[in-house]
Amino acid sequence: MSGGTQAVTDHDSPGGANPPVATRVLLDRRPFVDCWPLAADRPEGDLEARDIFARGLWPCAWIHHPQPIDPPVLLAFRLRLSLDQPRTVRLHATADEGYILRLDGQEIGRGPERGAISHWFFDTYDIRLEAGDHVLLAEVRALGPAAPRAQVSLRPGFLLAPDAPEMSALLGTGGAAWECKVLPGFAFAPPFDHDRFSIGYNCTFNAEQMDADDAGGRGWLPAERGRAGTDPELSNRQPVSHLLHPAMLPPMREERRRLGKVRSIAPLATGAQPALVPVVEGAGSPEAHRAWSALLHGGEPVLVPAGQALRVVVDLEDYYCARVRVLLGAGAGATISVKWAEALFTDASLRDKGPRDEIDGKFFHGVGDTFRAASSRDSDIGSILWRAGRYVEVLVTTEDAPLTIGALEFIETGYPAEPACDFEGEAAAFADWIPLALRSLSCSAHDSLIDGPYYEQMMWAGDGVQTALAAYCTQLDDRLVRKSLLLFDGSRSSDGLMRARWPARDDLFIVPYALHWINQLHDFAFWRDDPDFVKERLPGLRATCEAVLGFRDDGGLLVIRRGWNFVDWADGWADGIPPGADGGQSAILNWHAAYALTLAARLEETHGEPELATRARRVAGELSAALIGAFWNEEAGFFADDRTHRSFSEHAQCLATLSGLLPAEMAQRIDLAGGVPLTRCTISFQHFLLEALALQGRTGEIVRRLQSWSQYPALGLKTLPEGPEPTRSDCHAWGAHVLYHLQATILGIRPCAPGFRRVHIAPQPGPLSRIRGSIPHPRGRIGASMERSGDGWSATVHLPEGLAGTMSLCGESSEIRSGENRLFFPRADAAL
Repeated sequence: MSGGTQAVTDHDSPGGANPPVATRVLLDRRPFVDCWPLAADRPEGDLEARDIFARGLWPCAWIHHPQPIDPPVLLAFRLRLSLDQPRTVRLHATADEGYILRLDGQEIGRGPERGAISHWFFDTYDIRLEAGDHVLLAEVRALGPAAPRAQVSLRPGFLLAPDAPEMSALLGTGGAAWECKVLPGFAFAPPFDHDRFSIGYNCTFNAEQMDADDAGGRGWLPAERGRAGTDPELSNRQPVSHLLHPAMLPPMREERRRLGKVRSIAPLATGAQPALVPVVEGAGSPEAHRAWSALLHGGEPVLVPAGQALRVVVDLEDYYCARVRVLLGAGAGATISVKWAEALFTDASLRDKGPRDEIDGKFFHGVGDTFRAASSRDSDIGSILWRAGRYVEVLVTTEDAPLTIGALEFIETGYPAEPACDFEGEAAAFADWIPLALRSLSCSAHDSLIDGPYYEQMMWAGDGVQTALAAYCTQLDDRLVRKSLLLFDGSRSSDGLMRARWPARDDLFIVPYALHWINQLHDFAFWRDDPDFVKERLPGLRATCEAVLGFRDDGGLLVIRRGWNFVDWADGWADGIPPGADGGQSAILNWHAAYALTLAARLEETHGEPELATRARRVAGELSAALIGAFWNEEAGFFADDRTHRSFSEHAQCLATLSGLLPAEMAQRIDLAGGVPLTRCTISFQHFLLEALALQGRTGEIVRRLQSWSQYPALGLKTLPEGPEPTRSDCHAWGAHVLYHLQATILGIRPCAPGFRRVHIAPQPGPLSRIRGSIPHPRGRIGASMERSGDGWSATVHLPEGLAGTMSLCGESSEIRSGENRLFFPRADAAL
């Protein structure tokens, strides 16, 4: 029943680590599927009659605060129990919106991972309970409008169900004597420039009002029983409920970091607005720098005298996603604010950041939390939501009493996956940005694949193509990609279109992003081996295709008037919409649809539906014929973006090339490396450009484009940005596609059969004379190395057991098999 475990151990107890008190378990089946209560009105003597409308209901129920509450609010649910002998119990737990579960004061887990109402996740723990008295405490956040935009909610509450139904009366919510109260001392306010952020509100923690012990204090009331937990497939005639699914992901990484370089310490004038005061590099005495540096690295506390207002700017020297923990001494009226920024701004317009390593004379605009000290006791406070960035601004104000800051720590969080790939070539220009791409991918992987950790923290269907391919080439763990495909598949509206970002509290439709989902599903089918999962998505694939084809006009071309037809942040495209795409006829949108139909046909054919594949190819051919007639410009040798033939882009040429639907002579005329002034692809869409260049065999241009990414480390960036300068976000996962192109394009390792059951290696080294790398494969690792010699290429390929394929270079192909393969390809100049 279990698919994985992770232990939670008390490491701080005297005498060393104790045995685990809790183990997190990943399930491969839903619990309680056999719980089907007897019907209350069954005929006398009938012991088999079941209540069909109780089928699929858990033996435990959601519990809520008994009084009306308005989010944002933090709740505590408490159960006090006593055991006469030790027990090990399996518990399933979830909350709306999120929980931290503690046993006798020790945290044993937090969750659930983010989902939708129709796909709500629960976590499973095996917990050891010793004989004696215990307290189970669940701290539940219900932030409502103050939550990140990706956090949905039905009603604040908590659900805990023992796997053994007979334990429900002792431990389960809705059966045992759970109590509830509102936790005091929290206030929420939107961040600056709120419209640009989707990450939730800033929080002010008032230690004077907060309970010293969340499990104690006053105000406890009996919790109100709500609806029973609801199975997603078995329930009948139930009101709208959270449909409960086992967690798909392991616990997020939680690592304490003591880090940071103090760059500036300066007093602030009374009434000054820090965001309007330029930072002075190196301000502050050497003694102050040493003291604050020691604090950040776990050393001595810092004492801030009474009547002070102080700003400390800290450079974390890399990009981090973390929560903040502060330990404050007593200090009536004292506050410490910890704000995050990706970089400092050159002026108040908040557009230009300039070189990211520079802070002198720049302005700090950040998001983060404020911690208010208690007047007569120490306070240990941790932030609720994680934040992201490279720079931290610490603002300390004291009134009549000094403030001792005993600790300022960062708890780094993210998905627990480590890169399992490597790439080497003699081009140093690759080496400087590979760490940025890996860091971007890491900082964008949490309980979902998100776009930008600083501004949005949302999962977008359009970003999934690039992010997933980068993930396939760097790690074997594909659970985040599966979750993306699954949740978007369930996000469709009545017309078959899926949401562009999901989960989310609002609706947004981007037709090109629905087409990207088809691309992502196709890539999953070939890079990973799970045909059943792919088949389950095929009805959604068909619904998407039909929804998009419903936009065709009488001439057979798509005219899309619904939603935001975003394609790329290309120069001159308002809101990222290409010419003709906002309610007119767009070559880019139409070629994208034709390309997606060819991928859909391939999926149908490889998964047992040849008739549907034939239809998809026929419709794609009809669409391509209409496109050629409307948009091909014979004089230019390119497809125009719209019917006016005044605008031409790399985007249209890329998608037409990738569709494979062009006549050979026309395809040969499209020169993506010829220096013709086309509207250029920016970071995200360069993935499709590189794919098209690979199809054309333009290896030198591929290497040149990849080498141009050295501009980003030269700017001082630690991650890859969202778009060209001046970019909004300094960290965006879609740029990590360059990791894929190092492995799948330059080194040339790609699947050539569903499930990666065969491999085709077709390197495109261009001017490089030596390349080597490896990627994870469902059966092991694939490694390849090549070196140019005077009369050809020497290559060594290692394939895992059970895998075979071909390697092609210089116009020749050779079979390769499991184990080590040594090959030689003559004509060393043929791959230029």
